[in-house]
Amino acid sequence: MITVTRRNGTAFALNPDLIERVEATPDTVITLVSGTKYVVAETVQQIVDEVCQFRAAVLVATSAPSPEPARRSRLHSVSNPEK
Repeated sequence: MITVTRRNGTAFALNPDLIERVEATPDTVITLVSGTKYVVAETVQQIVDEVCQFRAAVLVATSAPSPEPARRSRLHSVSNPEK
């Protein structure tokens, strides 16, 4: 998610996968694939930078080595030394 600011100053998070286009008209308008439009305070370049940073963070998170799973202890028979 990226954080953007409405013209009235309220911030909200937006899923960058849903962005169809960002244009300056002269206000910055974000159009989603659903047709919903948001007028935001950020510039087009700031939105592009935010999306790039988001995608880079996703790549880093998915390429980080995952911790090794805990080894399962196996049961085995033990001879009785008293016999």
